[in-house]
Amino acid sequence: MIVFLFNVYLAILFCLVKFRIVPFNLFWKISPAIVFLLLLVGLFIPMNWGAPQGKALVVRNSVAIVPDVAGEVTEVPVASNSPLKAGDVLFRIDPVPYQAKVDALQAQLSLQELRLAQMTKLQSRDAATEFDVQQRQADVDNLRAQISNAEWELGKTTVRAPADGYVTNLALRKGARVTTLPLSPAMAFIDTSETIIGVEINQIDARYIEPGQMVEATFKFAPGETYTGEVEGVLQAIASGQARVSGTAVTPEAVSAAPFIVRVKLDDQAFAARLPAGATGDAAIFTDRVRAAHVIRRVLLRQIAITNYVNPF
Repeated sequence: MIVFLFNVYLAILFCLVKFRIVPFNLFWKISPAIVFLLLLVGLFIPMNWGAPQGKALVVRNSVAIVPDVAGEVTEVPVASNSPLKAGDVLFRIDPVPYQAKVDALQAQLSLQELRLAQMTKLQSRDAATEFDVQQRQADVDNLRAQISNAEWELGKTTVRAPADGYVTNLALRKGARVTTLPLSPAMAFIDTSETIIGVEINQIDARYIEPGQMVEATFKFAPGETYTGEVEGVLQAIASGQARVSGTAVTPEAVSAAPFIVRVKLDDQAFAARLPAGATGDAAIFTDRVRAAHVIRRVLLRQIAITNYVNPF
């Protein structure tokens, strides 16, 4: 944009000199340098404060599906990258051993309840102590607790989707054996119930950004289009400022001004839901400073939107 405005000035100056409207003296000879400095210092540098722009990235939460019980997979009714609703069945584990455990505990419970009834009857006739009754009651309560846990495990043989989304890179098949180890997830589930869009903003340009400010964004996924939104917040921590727990003393590292991440939300939530995870683009944030530069930033963003038709980078 600065090149465009500078070339416009040169074209106007050429016409003025060509038609002898202004004399081509020393002032007009050095005027292009003066105009360039005025544009740079008076408009384009402050524009980065009032309407900062940065790269945008679409992120979705990924959930590692680790079953709560181990066993052989008997059914995988889902397909890779197919939309799912929260609660849809992802896969089923052989329930036979867990059902057998529930049945065995139920049988023990029936026996212990019978013994409790008999002991209570004997205690009413002074043929047993109160301690004997309490012991039988404790046995019954313990079995009921074990049955509750066994029924919970039986229910967990059916693994369901934790939210709206889809399974990606599905490799699980019937006959495979899954475990409860967190380092061995059965599948990766992409949560589409929430679209997270982060914008990288240089630290020197982030000082005036506040929640609620207007945002315009364009994405490679939708060239030629711009979408409005608003700032949700500026993330208050990045990796370079994180103190990690360790048993060693502080190790000095090279300090660099890494960009801050601003989380934004698009007004068109239907379009946001269609954006694939990993979609990139550019976004501009319009603060309450240097409002004169907002128009130029909008023009620049639309130029990027148009060049997205041919620019893959």
